[in-house]
Amino acid sequence: MTDFDRRQFLEMSALLGLSTVLGVGAGVLPVNAERAGGKVLIIGAGAAGLSAGLHLKAKGVPFTILEASGGFGGRMKINRSFADFPIPLGAEWLHTSPGVFSRIASSGASVTTVGYKSSDPYILVDDGKVSEDRLGGYKDRKFVNSSWYNFFEQFVVPAVRSNIRYGQSVNRINYSGKKVEVSTKQGKSFTADKVLITIPLKVLQSGAIRFEPALPASKQAAIRSARAWPGLKMFFEFSRKFYPTFVEYDMPISQGIKNYYDAAYGQRSSRAILGLFVVGNAALPFIRGNARGKALGELDAIFDGQASKLYRKHIVQNWSAEPHIHSAYLRDNERVGTVKALYRPVNDRVFFAGEAYTSGNDWGGVHNAALAAKSVVSRLVKS
Repeated sequence: MTDFDRRQFLEMSALLGLSTVLGVGAGVLPVNAERAGGKVLIIGAGAAGLSAGLHLKAKGVPFTILEASGGFGGRMKINRSFADFPIPLGAEWLHTSPGVFSRIASSGASVTTVGYKSSDPYILVDDGKVSEDRLGGYKDRKFVNSSWYNFFEQFVVPAVRSNIRYGQSVNRINYSGKKVEVSTKQGKSFTADKVLITIPLKVLQSGAIRFEPALPASKQAAIRSARAWPGLKMFFEFSRKFYPTFVEYDMPISQGIKNYYDAAYGQRSSRAILGLFVVGNAALPFIRGNARGKALGELDAIFDGQASKLYRKHIVQNWSAEPHIHSAYLRDNERVGTVKALYRPVNDRVFFAGEAYTSGNDWGGVHNAALAAKSVVSRLVKS
């Protein structure tokens, strides 16, 4: 394998203060809230919702973030106890240049990442046939003893924490009047001039939110036709390392993506931690059956039974069963026109941003969600 960039991989895989955010306090005055369109309600405290709040605050626009769960981050969830470095149960890789951190947060925002080496060992499994090779040019990067969650925790959340209302599951959005009225299952009501929806696509598809009036037919058609992949991640600890940097399973993109990978790569750790990333139809046997047994069986078949012999412990994160999320992310082979339709606002009152709601150039990643939110904020304050 010679060219292993982000799309190919996915096609097979305390804040220093508001004065540092987006130049505010450095000769750039906040936009007047009234001129900017007044109060904004953001639905969801994942990457897009948090990023939108950060940029609205920098522009002086009042906002509230409504989050259904008890914490921020969405699919940037991590585990701090399984290993001696943060285990990313969701978003794990940086799929673009490290310069994106400053674009998302502030000019001083930065975290340490490490790239892969072209000489790293790699295995391809094609219809049961195992072949060994070198990784080649792989452009994705790993966070070093950190994660996307930690980045937001340090550089974004401190500026918006007081604006988040947890445990508020939105079930109704009425945008028929002069103000947008938002209601929650918990019996709370909120009023704003505009609303920004950042919840996962699968939640929107479930009909959990009733819109009044109903969304336009074109928007409803895009929501119905888009497919959010089911997905699961697993992490294993073994008594010693016996596997290469990546084990990739060759399959049509319509079936999804599956690979095992060295989760401790680049970390300050000597522990043997192997990850499994699987989405799409390829994830269903793990979701519906014995995930541990299936994974160890696959590894034993490749590595002569070493996985079962060296196994110590594992954890599973089934995103299809995760409350308020119900899926991994928008499939990589989605139609660009569908993505653009998902992103399109309604009456300049109801806006959308997130990994599934982007301009259509790219989707499915944290940086896509965050930059889509930044772009929407720019449009929102002008409309």
